[in-house]
Amino acid sequence: MDRNAVILSCVVIYMAACIAIGLWAMTRTKTTRDFFMAGRNLGVAITGIAMFSSIMSGFGFVGGPGLVYRMGLSSFWILVSTPFGFCMAFFLLAKRLRLLAELQESESLPDIAAARFGSEAVRFWTALAILFGVIAYLAAQIKAMATVLQDILARNELFGGESFVACIGISCAVLVFYCVAGGIIASVYTDLFQGLVMLIAAVLIFFAAANAVDGGFAEMAATIGNDDAESIRPWGTLGIFGCLSWHLLFSLGVVGQPHVVTKMMMSREVGDARFTLPITLIGYTLAALLWISIGLLMRTLVLQGAHDELSGADRAAAQFLQHYAHPMLAGVVFAGLFAAIMSTADGFLNIGAAAVVHDIPRALTGKSLPHELRWARIATVVLAVGAAAFAVFSPHDLIGQLGAFGWGVFASAIVPVVGFGLNWKRATPLAATASIVASIAVNLVVVALQLSGLAIPFGVAGGAIALLVSLLTFVTISLFSTPQRIDEVVEEVMDV
Repeated sequence: MDRNAVILSCVVIYMAACIAIGLWAMTRTKTTRDFFMAGRNLGVAITGIAMFSSIMSGFGFVGGPGLVYRMGLSSFWILVSTPFGFCMAFFLLAKRLRLLAELQESESLPDIAAARFGSEAVRFWTALAILFGVIAYLAAQIKAMATVLQDILARNELFGGESFVACIGISCAVLVFYCVAGGIIASVYTDLFQGLVMLIAAVLIFFAAANAVDGGFAEMAATIGNDDAESIRPWGTLGIFGCLSWHLLFSLGVVGQPHVVTKMMMSREVGDARFTLPITLIGYTLAALLWISIGLLMRTLVLQGAHDELSGADRAAAQFLQHYAHPMLAGVVFAGLFAAIMSTADGFLNIGAAAVVHDIPRALTGKSLPHELRWARIATVVLAVGAAAFAVFSPHDLIGQLGAFGWGVFASAIVPVVGFGLNWKRATPLAATASIVASIAVNLVVVALQLSGLAIPFGVAGGAIALLVSLLTFVTISLFSTPQRIDEVVEEVMDV
């Protein structure tokens, strides 16, 4: 059977499987608690795999190799920092979030923020910040899916293969059906499937890449170093300040990622966290092998003249799978990649829909929208279209950079309010609101600078600046504003 046909067949079979999962999940999605929280009934393995795979999705499997191809070892700082972030997130939040989700009947992260601070204003601004971040991070997933789909269609000479906008439209349509049907239940079970596939595939690809060049990774490092010595040094081409800003953003920033920490609210038992964390860390570390190996190999092959210069750095993963992996392995990895993107996008759309139909209306009127489940599905469609538009017109040319921007939006708004707020009783509602407003303002300034063609000096990540500003605002105002009484149940949970 033709190589391209094998790969395309695997992708088509996977798409059919996604439709089946979505339809199955629809039968299990009867209430908004099912749609947003999976009924708080997820086991240890499903939760652990879902948490790492929600990060190592289109951002990691398409954007990651692109960052290595373009910047050398700079993005290794993301890979090294994120496991520390998982540990911090579990230590600071796992028990508290799960207890509050049950005791306060919370269905979203803004519910938790409102319960902690006794403030509807905090609920509103937390939900608004999540919406902002969802559009940016979801755009990275849609762009990743479209990039891979374009490569597959073009190679098989099928309709739309040369149109990136058409591939954006196809990707968005598939995502909408899948997410509207199944809610978060479809997401976590697809996370389980794709996480297992990617763990096996990442290890196989790592060894395949190591053997694709005589001399393995040592020869890759020498070839890349001869072309650009900076790219193979610890800071890569981004530089020391840029890498350290990524270190801050991707370590402490995990605490503020709603697609990660909300899964702590879905576990079956409070004590499951101690078993979930090792699964998450091992899974993330193994999956990172794909990020590293493909980027280094493709850059080496281009420099050695064995492969044509890529039309874009983000095509590194697709080009490797199309040309250098066994067709069955390539087909399985492509299918797993689409699974990763689908499940992560579903998680984002779910979080965004909760903000639109549950959190913002409750903050403004004291109650959610009527027929909440129906409106959640409508909001999902609107958010997907908005994210697709942002994917087309975003000032970020690399998927990895677009994903890092979305990550920074979440981190800068949520780390102070939830991460610090649930661990520091002196924190006040005024400080929480002010820190979120400050984070949104800084991120909007960053977007405006990028649209105007300006760049932050020394490669410093705009999200890291926003995070530092919001933390400083949060701590300063908390120390100088009047403390307010904390709900008795919330205070007991904070003492756990």
